[in-house]
Amino acid sequence: MASTDGTLALGTGTEAPARPMGVFARPRNTPGWRGWVTTVDHKRIGIMYGAAALFFFLIGGVEALLIRAQLAAPEGKLLSADLYNQVFTMHGTTMIFLAVMPIGAAFMNYLIPLQIGARDVAFPRLNALSFWSFLFGGVILNSAWFLGGGADGGWFNYAPNNGVIFSPSHGIDFWNLGLIFTGISSLVGAVNLITTVLNMRAPGMTLMRMPVFTWMSFVTQFLLLFAIPVLTSAQFLLLFDRLFGARFFDVSMGADPLLWEHLFWIFGHPEVYIMILPAFGIVSEIIPVFARKPIFGYPFMVFSGIAIGFMGWGVWAHHMFASGIGPISVAAFSVATMFIAVPTGVKILNWLATMWGGKLKFTAPMLYSIGLVTMFTIGGLSGVTHAVSPADTQQTDTYYIVAHFHYVLFGGALFGFVGGWYFWWPKVFGFKLSDYHGRINFWILLVGFNLTFGPMHILGLQGMPRRTYTYRTGYGFNFWNLVATIGAFMIAASFLYFFWIIWRSYRQSKVDAVALSGDPWDSRSLEWMVPCPTPAHNFDVTPTVHALDDFWHRKYDEDENGRLVRIAATEDVSQDGSATDVHLPSPSYWPFVLAAGFPFVAWGLIFNMWLCVIGGIAIVSALWGWVVEPSVDPEGEHGPHDDHHPTADDSPAEAEAGASEEAALVD
Repeated sequence: MASTDGTLALGTGTEAPARPMGVFARPRNTPGWRGWVTTVDHKRIGIMYGAAALFFFLIGGVEALLIRAQLAAPEGKLLSADLYNQVFTMHGTTMIFLAVMPIGAAFMNYLIPLQIGARDVAFPRLNALSFWSFLFGGVILNSAWFLGGGADGGWFNYAPNNGVIFSPSHGIDFWNLGLIFTGISSLVGAVNLITTVLNMRAPGMTLMRMPVFTWMSFVTQFLLLFAIPVLTSAQFLLLFDRLFGARFFDVSMGADPLLWEHLFWIFGHPEVYIMILPAFGIVSEIIPVFARKPIFGYPFMVFSGIAIGFMGWGVWAHHMFASGIGPISVAAFSVATMFIAVPTGVKILNWLATMWGGKLKFTAPMLYSIGLVTMFTIGGLSGVTHAVSPADTQQTDTYYIVAHFHYVLFGGALFGFVGGWYFWWPKVFGFKLSDYHGRINFWILLVGFNLTFGPMHILGLQGMPRRTYTYRTGYGFNFWNLVATIGAFMIAASFLYFFWIIWRSYRQSKVDAVALSGDPWDSRSLEWMVPCPTPAHNFDVTPTVHALDDFWHRKYDEDENGRLVRIAATEDVSQDGSATDVHLPSPSYWPFVLAAGFPFVAWGLIFNMWLCVIGGIAIVSALWGWVVEPSVDPEGEHGPHDDHHPTADDSPAEAEAGASEEAALVD
């Protein structure tokens, strides 16, 4: 029930307590930067994830261009050996942990509640904490450039090279602590999104009616939930080794450096699927829309994703065939590596079957989706060769493996993400990106990508080692390195073009001043049921779901001859976003304050423990403020409401589910 001052009292029959004043009061929804700092809205947090990830992507891209400029010709002098080690280490770390993973998080944060018909995530303040932890973890990691230099041991930082003896600077300490705090972000986000999917689906939205993107995101969160603690445990061992004189990886003290490899790759191989599964989900949403067909073999798509997530835990040691783990282990992991190709192949065949016989429209999102299917297939085929341990032993320290994982992660994840940007951009920002320029953008990126990483297969088979900062003229690496460098600068040009497309499309939308339909692509899932851009409250009325692709079935049906016929106009089955009596989670600045303490703790552990005191005060104060912060809105912020507006289709159980959703949103 609603109290007289506009705040909410849930199921007590009494008025909500008066709003506390001062520092423990919740801030109001204010415009400008304060509104973004205090927001707990899953949509704004998704946008901030995407913006921050793009910023770090630019940093990682500059590092990549430095690498390619150094290797464009023999005897390169742009970077010293030590600086080259730092640049390629920070490039890999930045792209994986600060670009690809958070871009996936951006899509998942924005879309999962919309696709399952929810108002928000289960724990909105934890969602904000997840973003700020990621951002400040990235700040810690990159502050190394200004405080002594970056990490220099590769993104996997093998022991004993990650020890003080072989890396006496603080670069690896920044790497270690930055990733520990980004790990907090991933864990908090995983718990939040798992709870959201399990508890906050709209009435009728069974698990097997969820969109494929939501399913792949759901599997990804379980991978994060179990993989991140393994990496964090290894990082704490490294933390005590480097800063407190422990000897967990010191051979002279009876320790085993191979322990780091096992712990890292038990995390590292599921990490591949953490990055790629959200992109698989994205193309599984795009291809049916532009093929005008439902996804082929929906149950197989779902269970192959689950199988990939499950089997990904049993193949980590194929990264260690050259480490001497023994023939029995090598044989077991070789077989497991071959077997995991099966569920991935199922997905590829299902995408092809969805396109087969469809009325294909080669829009920019569709081109990027097809690009993912083809480039990932190439990367997967080169990856299968690494299941053969004698071949892997020869290839693992060459540029062949560099080509392989870039085809998988760039050709897979990033092609899917760029396609997702073109597809969902109108839903997020209210205007479409130019499809004409988007198609040109695709071909520039595709050509640049293949020019960059295709030649690396040849260089690797010719024997060019990884992590080498230069080479001599007589080695025969000159031509293909130059081609790869030209391709890298084409990739850079394609992303500069992409940013220009965003600016131009925005300007054109202001000139045209045409209201965009909530369903500009004639799509299938629930997020297209609401206006573009998405209203703050998501849905005016919580939808009741009756089938997979429920929004599509509201618009289309089959006649007596089995032909598809339109039964309703889009505007007749969509919501107009006009509701004004919807309760929303209240803003809070404590997630920001809590995460802002992390850099001081990290810098204190590295330089001076007194900085830890400052960080600790910020963290403890934020935790206390979080606990005592009222769960109600500021006075007059929102009016009375029922979070779940009953519909004619609602059963008593469904109405009760809506009330449960309301209670969860008071976090």
